[in-house]
Amino acid sequence: MNTPYYIVYEQKLRHNIELITSVAQRAGVEIIMAFKANALWKTFGSFRAFGVKSTASSLNELQLGNEELRSLVHSYCPAYTPETIGRYLEGSSHITFNSISQWERFRADVERFNYNGPHSVSPGLRVNPQCSVIDTDIYNPALPGSRFGVTADIIGRQLPDGIEGLHFHALCESSSHDLEKVLAAFEEQFGHLLPQVKWVNMGGGHLMTREGYDTDHLVELLRGFRSRYPWLTVILEPGSAWTWRTGDLVCSVVDIVDNQGVKTAIIDGSFACHMPDCLEMPYRPAITESTPEGTPYRIGGNSCLSGDFVGDWHFATTLKIGDRLTFEDMNHYTTVKTNMFNGIQHPSVIFERLDGTQQVLRRYTYDDYKERMD
Repeated sequence: MNTPYYIVYEQKLRHNIELITSVAQRAGVEIIMAFKANALWKTFGSFRAFGVKSTASSLNELQLGNEELRSLVHSYCPAYTPETIGRYLEGSSHITFNSISQWERFRADVERFNYNGPHSVSPGLRVNPQCSVIDTDIYNPALPGSRFGVTADIIGRQLPDGIEGLHFHALCESSSHDLEKVLAAFEEQFGHLLPQVKWVNMGGGHLMTREGYDTDHLVELLRGFRSRYPWLTVILEPGSAWTWRTGDLVCSVVDIVDNQGVKTAIIDGSFACHMPDCLEMPYRPAITESTPEGTPYRIGGNSCLSGDFVGDWHFATTLKIGDRLTFEDMNHYTTVKTNMFNGIQHPSVIFERLDGTQQVLRRYTYDDYKERMD
């Protein structure tokens, strides 16, 4: 297979799905998938086998959930419009509003749909517990002045008429102990409202498939919450956890540049185009072929963006043109965020089945670039 290409492993996917569904069963909660971390729908057969449902924050995600997971979705959008609200209602089982003004604007649409439509949609309100447990600001919805969710002082003692659920989201690849802090803040600020609702959505960021994550503590935490509020349905909607460490990006070294004592191996991929979170987060992914000690190399992408590089890794032997490098854990927040800057060749997508056979899900061509720019 020519590089660059993403490869996704069905065996690793199923391991994560089994772990997450086990947590859901043990805790008595519903755990659904956020497409913002993974939308490779040709792998969704593995999720359908376990009855996994999804959340959506756009009409495209909603349609994908309806079509490929074959179920209604839990919708949340920062702002609905008169042009989009009807379609959201048609494809949703639950719909969360980001502000009281949004609910007031579209309450009549929800009530009219629930009276005349083929199914009912349960409306909720996103709240902001103002509890910050995330170090990277770009991923922190609890920053002062956040546009996400309604604070307790605005709501007061009584929810707006018609609201049936509360939704908070304050985590990002976080631990169960981070959730414990946020949940304490949520109950302190909004606990008096819980007798008024039917469900609570604890959002995403629960990285329960990461090595070392305390799933027993998570289950205990969720069971404790449910025992305090037994009438509530509890929902979690992680993104990364479903596809954590289930896929890699394989690239080839196409040149070695040595300037002012810094060796840079240029690859036929790009951090800016194919691994954007490495620059946004930022973080340095593991490379399978690297070693703890050896010759240090910076890795540079094959685009004209000056900052399209990350470093440093060490290699036991001198890198040479043609060597392949495997960037690990590139199946979450990667394929959904790629771009075609510079028209750089987009990586193919490979799916390795349980029996070891490999299926090409998509091979990109010039036509994909041209049509995208049409």
